[in-house]
Amino acid sequence: MGAEFSPEQKRYLEGFVAGIAATRASGGLGAAAPSPAAATPEPVGPDAAAHRAMARTEAQGRKLVNEEKIKREELGLDSYARMKQHAREGVFPKGGDVFRWKFHGLFYVAPTQDSYMCRLRIPNGILSHWQFAGIADIAARHAGGYSDVTTRANLQLREIPAGDGPIVLEKLVGLGLTSRGSGADNIRNVTGSPTAGIDPQELLDTRPYALEWHHHILADRSLYGLPRKFNVAFDGGGAVGALEDTNDIGFQAVAVAPGHGVAEGVWFRLVLGGITGHLDLARDTGVIVPQADATRVADAIVRVFIEHGDRTDRRKARLKYVLDAWGFEKFLAATEAVLGEKLARVPPQAVAPRPAVDRFGHVGVHRQAQPGLNWVGVVLPLGRMSVAQMHGLAAIARDLGDGDLRLTVWQNLILSGIAEADVALVEAALEALGLTARASAIRAGLVACTGAAGCKFGNADTKATAEAIARHCESRVDVDLPVNIHVTGCHHSCAQHYIGDIGLVGARVPVNEEGDTVAGYHVVVGGGFGSDAAIAREVWRDVRAEDAPQHVEALLRTWLAHRADASETLAGFSRRHEPDVLRALVAAGPEQPR
Repeated sequence: MGAEFSPEQKRYLEGFVAGIAATRASGGLGAAAPSPAAATPEPVGPDAAAHRAMARTEAQGRKLVNEEKIKREELGLDSYARMKQHAREGVFPKGGDVFRWKFHGLFYVAPTQDSYMCRLRIPNGILSHWQFAGIADIAARHAGGYSDVTTRANLQLREIPAGDGPIVLEKLVGLGLTSRGSGADNIRNVTGSPTAGIDPQELLDTRPYALEWHHHILADRSLYGLPRKFNVAFDGGGAVGALEDTNDIGFQAVAVAPGHGVAEGVWFRLVLGGITGHLDLARDTGVIVPQADATRVADAIVRVFIEHGDRTDRRKARLKYVLDAWGFEKFLAATEAVLGEKLARVPPQAVAPRPAVDRFGHVGVHRQAQPGLNWVGVVLPLGRMSVAQMHGLAAIARDLGDGDLRLTVWQNLILSGIAEADVALVEAALEALGLTARASAIRAGLVACTGAAGCKFGNADTKATAEAIARHCESRVDVDLPVNIHVTGCHHSCAQHYIGDIGLVGARVPVNEEGDTVAGYHVVVGGGFGSDAAIAREVWRDVRAEDAPQHVEALLRTWLAHRADASETLAGFSRRHEPDVLRALVAAGPEQPR
C-alpha cells in the first residue's frame, strides 16, 4: 500500500497478521488447504494397515478405544528395552505398559496377584521331554513352582516376580519356545488335534499345518496389533477334537467325493466366526481349502479383519461381528480380493461325514496307528502340575514313550508312543507322581479357568468350585456316560462354559437390599461341540458358589432318572426340555415321572 506506519502501528499489523495465521491453522476463517508437504503422511511399513484402519475410524467421527491409541503410540513389540529396565528396577508396569507387556506374553495380574503370569506359544500343543523339563526348571526358579494347562492346549506360569519377567522370556527362547504374541490383540496359540500323527482314525496330521502357521505369525510383524485377539485351530478328524468350531478360523479335515469340480481327497473345510463367549460357534462357509494353502487363506482372512474389525468397541472387536455385519459372501469376496484368486466351494453333499470324536479319548490308554504302541491320557487336577510332577512326566516320556508330551484343550496331557508292555509301568509311575490315567465320567470332562484366585476379571474361585463339584458328585451320582462340566469366572468364557453339558459362569450374587454380593454363578445346560455343536441355555441365575455342587448333583440325578433311554446324553436331555420345564423337573425331584 506504500503507506508509512509508526512503530506502534507496525507492531499492531504484525500481531494482526499473526493472529489470522493462527486462526487459519486452527481451522477458522476459511483455513487454507494444507500444502502437500504439510499433509499427514500415508502410513508405511508393517503397521500401516492397522494405522490406516485407525485413521479411517477417526475420519468417520468415531472414537478409538484406549487400546488402539496405546498401539498407535507404541506397539507392544517395541517396548522390550523398557520392560527390561523395569525388571532391573524391580517394578511392574503402569498405564499403557500393562497392555504392551502382553505382546511379549507377560501379564501383570494385579490386584489378584502382585506378580506376572507368562503364557507360552506351543503350536499344536506338543512339547519334547527336554522342553517340558526346561519349563519345569523355569517354574521352579522364577515362578510359583507349578504350571497350568490352558483350554488352548498351552501352558501358563504364574507368580513371576517383577525382576524375573524378561528372564523367563529369554529362557523360553533358549528352549526353542516363545511367548511372543500370546496376549493382547494378537493371533493366539495355534491349536491342532492332540493325537495328530498317531491316531488310527485321523484324516490328516495337523502338526505341519499348525507349525507353518505358527512360524508365519512369528515372522510377520504386520499380523500383530489386530483389532482384538484371534484364534485359529486345525482339526484332523482324530478321536480327540481340537474344538476348532470355537475359533475365529477353523480348518476341519474332510474327505471330498469326486464329481464336484474339485479333486477327490482330503481338504480343509473352512469354518469362521466361532466365539462361544458371544454365543456363536464357527459356521461352515461352503469353502474347502487345499492342504498346502491353509496358511495363505488364514493370512488373507486376518488381513481383512485388520482392515475392517471394530476399533471403537472392545466387545464387538471380533471376527464374528464383521461376519454379522457383512454376511459371509461379502467377507469371502474380500478375502478372495486379498488372495487374488477364487476360493473353492462345494455343496454339503460333496463332503463325507467326519469321524466321531471319543469324549474319553483324552484320558486313559488308547491304541495308536503305529502297531504295538499306545497313547496314555493323563488326568491333571484342573490342569495344574507341580514342578516335581512335570519332571516326572518328562522322564516317563523320555524313558517309556516317544519323547513327546501333548497338551489338550481339556487341560490335561497325553504321553505318546508307549509300548504295550510298558503301559502298566507308566500307570504305576503316574501313581507315584500323584497322578492317574483313570478318571470318573465327571472328572474326565471337568474344565475350569483360573478364576478369582489368579485373574482380576474372575467373579468366583472357579478351580475350587470345580473341585468341590467333583468331590461332591462323584460320591453321590453314578454317571455312566461322558459329561462335560465347564466352570468359568466371567463373561470372557476362558473355560468355554457355553459348550459344556453343564456350564457355570462366575457372577456376583446379590444377598441383600444394600447391594452386598458374594461369589456365585449363572448355570447353563445343553452345550456341545463338533457334530453335537450347540450353545447352552441358561437354567439358573445367581447360584451361590457354595450351592453349586448341589445344583449340579440335582441336574445329574434328574437326567439319569428321566432320560429317554440309557443312551440319551445329558446334552440331548437338556435340549429336549425348555429351561422352565427342566427347572420344574429338578425341583420335583428325580423320583417324579417325566
